[in-house]
Amino acid sequence: MHTWPVQDAKARFSEFLETCLHDGPQMVSKRGRETAVLVPIELWRQLQSSAKPSLKSLLLSDDARGDLVLPQRGQARRREVTLLEG
Repeated sequence: MHTWPVQDAKARFSEFLETCLHDGPQMVSKRGRETAVLVPIELWRQLQSSAKPSLKSLLLSDDARGDLVLPQRGQARRREVTLLEG
């Protein structure tokens, strides 16, 4: 994977994009640190579909539904209340 400094990626974006489409993902660095990757859309969709399910899809699926396990109540009793007369 080729690494492009952010200045080069901005200045030569068309070449950056074409290289990505032809050679695959391209790394972008900022101040010498790897910061982002440009990937072809087919690869992005493949990665998205193989990713873990979203919270929304998880909550809406039947797999998320199950018996709610509640802890047993303790043996503590309520204290008696005495009414004050007056």
